[in-house]
Amino acid sequence: MILKIVSVGDPVLRKNASQLTANDIRSPRIQDLIAHMRDTMQDAPGVGLAAPQVGQSLQLAVIEDKPDYHKNLTAADLKDRERKPVPFQVIINPKIELLTPPEVTFHEGCLSLPGFMAAVPRAQKVRVTCLDEHGKPRTIEASGWYARILQHEIDHLNGRMYIDSMQSETFSSLENYQRNLKK
Repeated sequence: MILKIVSVGDPVLRKNASQLTANDIRSPRIQDLIAHMRDTMQDAPGVGLAAPQVGQSLQLAVIEDKPDYHKNLTAADLKDRERKPVPFQVIINPKIELLTPPEVTFHEGCLSLPGFMAAVPRAQKVRVTCLDEHGKPRTIEASGWYARILQHEIDHLNGRMYIDSMQSETFSSLENYQRNLKK
């Protein structure tokens, strides 16, 4: 089932989302939500989707960066961004540790702010401790684009959006980004 993605301005996007217990995670309601979020993310398409983006104030996000999403990028773009495929995964109740300063800047977009992009500085390397879709503890060490995706989605769970960290002079419509700014 494809869920409705809420847009910037909806109060749910600015709340600190609620944590889930292991029992919550294993419940049919949350397992269905995970499946619907995966379908919604893939339909959009996007590389991540946080529960607040579908109106659920829960510490839950899904991530997947498919090889298909890389086909329009040059080898140089992929190398610069350290972008590699990321298999589907679920992060619940994540805690993030920045292992490098937030000094790597690339343009980002967001499914809750469709049609726009801006340059956002992010840490190149992060460590995330979380629970998976079975309620099992997991630690993720990520770098490059994968680290960027994790930071973006975890921001959503803490009531933040990329526009809070963007370099405001780079904010652009997707059309103007592709016409004037894309390298």
